[in-house]
Amino acid sequence: MDIIYNVEDKPPLGTSILLAAQHLLAALSAIITVPLVIGGVLKLPVADIVVLVNAAMLISGVVTIIQCKGLGPVGIRLPCVMGTSFTFVGVSIAIGFEYGVEGILGSALVASLVMIIGSFFMPIIRKFFPPIVTGTVVTLIGLSLVPVAIDWFAGGQVGQDDYASLSNLAIGLLVLATVVTLSIFGKGILSAAAVVIGMLVGYLVCLALGVIDFKPVQSSPLFALPSPFHFGLSFPISGIVGMSIAYLVTIVESTGDFLALSNVTKTKLTGKKLSSGILCDGLGSALASVFSTTPFSSFSQNVGIVGMTGVASRYVVAITGAMLVLAGLFPVLGAMIVSIPLPVLGGAGLVMFAMIITAGVNILSTTQHTKRNGMIIAVSIATGMAVTVRPELLSHLPEFLKVILASGITTGSIIALLLNVILPNADIITDTE
Repeated sequence: MDIIYNVEDKPPLGTSILLAAQHLLAALSAIITVPLVIGGVLKLPVADIVVLVNAAMLISGVVTIIQCKGLGPVGIRLPCVMGTSFTFVGVSIAIGFEYGVEGILGSALVASLVMIIGSFFMPIIRKFFPPIVTGTVVTLIGLSLVPVAIDWFAGGQVGQDDYASLSNLAIGLLVLATVVTLSIFGKGILSAAAVVIGMLVGYLVCLALGVIDFKPVQSSPLFALPSPFHFGLSFPISGIVGMSIAYLVTIVESTGDFLALSNVTKTKLTGKKLSSGILCDGLGSALASVFSTTPFSSFSQNVGIVGMTGVASRYVVAITGAMLVLAGLFPVLGAMIVSIPLPVLGGAGLVMFAMIITAGVNILSTTQHTKRNGMIIAVSIATGMAVTVRPELLSHLPEFLKVILASGITTGSIIALLLNVILPNADIITDTE
């Protein structure tokens, strides 16, 4: 995909708002799902879950803006959407059962130092990500997301009554066909905004069929102020250790996302720039704890939008951040977006996430076709996908290993890094700018 708007381009305001909406639609449901899952499992009162969700949207917006536009040494200055991370769900629930939400937030606040301090070592860490590792990690990101898009496409989870019903598949196919057609044959804004137009077509069809649930909109408050320290903070040692491990995992995942983003935006990712991105991630997670929600990371699905549409402008995604802030202050707006049926998201998600795979394959195509490189790619992707499709493989491992290996992206990335160092003729890059 050719770049329509480069990283430093500023499209007209109306165009920017439309393009920013694509990123909002792709990210919002994932942003609010994490606090909803944690709050639901811990059986929190509805009012407390609302606090978690509103803060997630608001702080996601603030951190997205900083990540895109930069604030001194903080922020990668690329079109990066930030939001609550699924990496922290398991450890948060474990802490929550024993120490309550205040234990989750206090542990996350202290442990965020792992990411903040770690950010200063990213120029060194960057050396260990030559194209053979980068391409493998980016490919794994796309492969790990595709099953999510498939479940959206089918309308939920396997076992539900309407899973893969003909109506769900038809809606998903309609959105998919619209997005592909506009991306390939559309000109100008029609091509750049293919995702949001495709989803709008699907939404209107669902509206005509009467399958949209407006209950979340009706039950959401019109306006909500942020609630710093709403739950208080406590600092259990076991919780801090668990969160620290999760932050180490997030460093690996975010590094992969940033590498993928640099590839699709056709910009060079130096060690210094990577440090700024990870630092923003860590500081944003600390801010999330203060404002009563769970830690953050970069969003892989939005990398797919950049790759598919060719819109790499960081100013467009900064507007997405502003929209997230508004969604946090006016929860009814976020609820309207959440009402989008899953097949509509799935139709767009399939092609978006598959574009990340394409980006990874393009990186790998620049590497030498040797037995060594082939083995690194094969073993890394195999282990990463094994954990993704069969998480039960980890059921008998110690808890700290489960936290580290629960993400197929992290598992595959660690294997790729190790094999690249261990196998003979490792060609580690030396750029530390």
